[in-house]
Amino acid sequence: MFSPCRHGFSPGSPASSHCPKTCSIGQLATLNVHRCEFQSKQIKTFQCLFEGIAKAGSPTLLNEIYTELFITEGRRGELNEEHEVRQIEAASRKADRAETSISQSELFQLPAGRQEPIRTVMTKGVAGIGKTVLTQKFTLDWAEGKAHQNIHFIFPFTFRELNVLKEEKFSLVELVHHFFPETKEAGICSFEHFQVLFIFDGLDECRLSLDFHKTQILKDPRKSISVADLLTNLIRGNLLPSALLWITTRPAAANLIPAECVDMVTEIRGFNDPQKEEYFRKRFRDEEQASRIISYIKRSRSLHIMCHIPVFCWITATVLEDLLKSREGGELPKSLTEMYIHFLVVQAKVKKVKYDGGTETDPHWSPESRKMMESLGKLAFEQLQKGNLIFYESDLTECGIDIRAASVYSGVFTQIFREERGLYQDKVFCFIHLSVQEFLAALHVHLTFITSGLNLMEEEQQKKSKVLKLTPSGPVQLYQSAVEKALLSPNGHLDLFLRFLLGLSLPTNQSLLRGLQTQTGSSPQTNQETVQFIKKKISENLSAEKSINLFHCLNELNDGSLVEEIQQSLRSGRLSTEKLSPAQWSALAFILLSSEEDLEEFDLQKYSASEEALLRLLPVIKASNKALLGACKLSERSCAALSSSSRLRHLDLSNNKLQDSGVKLLSAGLESPCCRLETLRSERSCPSLSSVLSCKSSNLQKLDLSNNNLQDSGVNLLSAGLESPHCKLEALSLSGCLITEEGCASLASALNSNPSHLRELDLSYNHPGEAGVKLLLAGPDEKPRRLKTLRAEPAGVQWLTPGLRKYSCSLTIDTDTVNGNLKLSDDNRKVTFEKELQSYPDLPDRFDVCHQLLCRDGLAGRCYWEVEWRGDVSISLSYRGVRRKGNRDECVFGANSQSWSLICSNYVYSVWHKNRETYISPSSSSSSHRAAVYVDCPAGTLSFFRVSCDSLMHLHTFNTTFTEPLYPGFRLGAGSSVVLCRDPS
Repeated sequence: MFSPCRHGFSPGSPASSHCPKTCSIGQLATLNVHRCEFQSKQIKTFQCLFEGIAKAGSPTLLNEIYTELFITEGRRGELNEEHEVRQIEAASRKADRAETSISQSELFQLPAGRQEPIRTVMTKGVAGIGKTVLTQKFTLDWAEGKAHQNIHFIFPFTFRELNVLKEEKFSLVELVHHFFPETKEAGICSFEHFQVLFIFDGLDECRLSLDFHKTQILKDPRKSISVADLLTNLIRGNLLPSALLWITTRPAAANLIPAECVDMVTEIRGFNDPQKEEYFRKRFRDEEQASRIISYIKRSRSLHIMCHIPVFCWITATVLEDLLKSREGGELPKSLTEMYIHFLVVQAKVKKVKYDGGTETDPHWSPESRKMMESLGKLAFEQLQKGNLIFYESDLTECGIDIRAASVYSGVFTQIFREERGLYQDKVFCFIHLSVQEFLAALHVHLTFITSGLNLMEEEQQKKSKVLKLTPSGPVQLYQSAVEKALLSPNGHLDLFLRFLLGLSLPTNQSLLRGLQTQTGSSPQTNQETVQFIKKKISENLSAEKSINLFHCLNELNDGSLVEEIQQSLRSGRLSTEKLSPAQWSALAFILLSSEEDLEEFDLQKYSASEEALLRLLPVIKASNKALLGACKLSERSCAALSSSSRLRHLDLSNNKLQDSGVKLLSAGLESPCCRLETLRSERSCPSLSSVLSCKSSNLQKLDLSNNNLQDSGVNLLSAGLESPHCKLEALSLSGCLITEEGCASLASALNSNPSHLRELDLSYNHPGEAGVKLLLAGPDEKPRRLKTLRAEPAGVQWLTPGLRKYSCSLTIDTDTVNGNLKLSDDNRKVTFEKELQSYPDLPDRFDVCHQLLCRDGLAGRCYWEVEWRGDVSISLSYRGVRRKGNRDECVFGANSQSWSLICSNYVYSVWHKNRETYISPSSSSSSHRAAVYVDCPAGTLSFFRVSCDSLMHLHTFNTTFTEPLYPGFRLGAGSSVVLCRDPS
């Protein structure tokens, strides 16, 4: 009775459930046939993926080559104005993080906990990341009956296609008929009773005036209106509100559509590492060849980062496939510039064979192809200057390009022209990827200078050259002016262009352009002068992002001297950040960002506990998932810098003097829709944090304000945010915050107002009293709360004293561990180094060579103590199992993984762990000979302080996970002494 087509739908199928109830069996069968025909047409359209110049008779099947992309949920209202190369590098470091990925089949499904239906999905991603191929695969799966069968019709549009209809008027029905004539032939004139998906690909290429504020409201799908107004009403939901919409865009254009019109934002991160491998193994069926290519890409950090983009994987595969055939296992490209030169040569070779009837051994470049490439380079440069990524026939004609000839270079140049629809009065063009346009633009500047001496990077010279015959400038001036111009860009839009231009200056790369470049270019002397100029620029306190791109430029020039200098210091463990120059700081940032090690967690104290270090290494912090910045002497300035670090998910700012003004700056960033921070630890609170908790866009789930002198008044302010229905906080730590029953009452009131989220509350080291605890445990009408964990012990009035001294403990020396050169006195509270051996019995626990001792009782909670020292002393904490016999690293405090030490000597401090010593800046040192130690074993923090006039001056904090009880210990040099101070509380 029903059509046997496997793509059709029958009564009771998911798709048929959306058909009008009045639809007869005959009508349904007819509709089924038309839908089947429509799907067959879509299969023909999308089953083949054309990568570059297609080889005759061998198109690439999308289902065979398609590799799943790493897609995550994005944020509405997020705007990133950085150049996409910078975004690519940032995203590549995130692609393997433990974030929830979304498959294409889940795009219109409701996530857990969400009630509102999803009508409009926006998918963001940089150029070449795979947005268009994703929509094609989605449509193909639907057309082949593999997925999305709840949808009756999918209508894929591109903004490039819609742009050419800018001046015309259509109704929604007419627009669908115009692009999909088969729907008109089938007599489908209404979509209200079907589940329809409209795909609009490439919002960033939209040239229509989408005005979401002044456009007249239209609800009739049969009424004609301008295409811009038609789309605006469709996106607003005025027109066909039952339809599903899927819009793809590059990040910079995402805000063209108001956030309230988008129900879900997804972000394509490209390929993560396993997906890169999958792509190359699909592309190269020979297992040995595929493994060699994957290994090669991993060795080159810049190529590995760029292979995060699917289209760059294709470029790489195109080049390597050709080179592995022709070089028979020889050297492969080592830089981006070399890779793109080979890519250009491959296009010329294929064109020569496929279109000119030549052979593989013929010269690649003919006068005609050379002229075409020069014209494409001119177009690339002029349009890059204007910020244009798509162009029209008139743009090509101005550059002297024959359109029919240009289409032959489809690997470099894509012509958007689908003859079967017969719609276009104009043709739209673009390069296959922004990086290809930037390479050709750099090639144009390079060739222009080689042939005429004209420096296109100097604007005044560009203007004068049209009317005057100028004296050619030298190559050094060309490259220096290019560097200067790139550094002036606020968003780095010339970063990649500069890398290519400098790479083209190398004689080895110029030799690859034989036939296209007919004259020789710069000399090794020129390259050396350019390297020195770049190094000078790096030393000039540039922003970290600009410095890092200059290091990429040095890579293209085969100079790694600055980086090697820092790497040697890192390998030897002798890196002293106190003496780093701006250039060396930049080198350190570049090394950390280029490292294959995951930047899951970044601990600033490993490099320097200072604000300068934070600002110098800010790109590294922004690339990390978790930033440990506790006790790093940060101020309001740091808060301003961190407020835009939207990718951070965990931030520790404890033990910093941020002041309320600093927390206010940070809170402004936390309220931003693009902020993804989930966990914040700070010892400063203010009303601003309360507003963050009540902010609808805030993602904060864990807040740790431990050891903050918050008191009940501060809890009252915080509770105002907790009671907001928008508050998503799941865990709150107020341990050691001087809170009494009054503060508990405020918290209980907030939990009564918003009982849904908070699951964990830590009030240990406070004085809530029995009544306060009862208020928190029982909700209104004595019903138990949804709070799963309430920590209220230890508790008592003694914890209402401000500062760390309330955690004071009394230490007792374990006499069985004392080395024979250490003498005990003053009721075993004083230890002195003596040349003469003491008469101690030989015991297994005694240190026999190292001049060390341990205390008797292991610590497992929060503890604080002070010591007076003279000479050379190591104040340490150690696991009980540290070796006692010999003087190897396993025995020495700080030289192994079982112990942590503060070394005090000649008024200079350093810390030592795992045999790595970190010096503490002289500003933290003084003539004081009293030191303090605070350890919070459950939190994994160990802090050392200098005590001066009863004030604590922070020296260093270790952040770790303690797996055993800790034992205080000391190591003494000759003539040194240590005294355990009486309980300072």
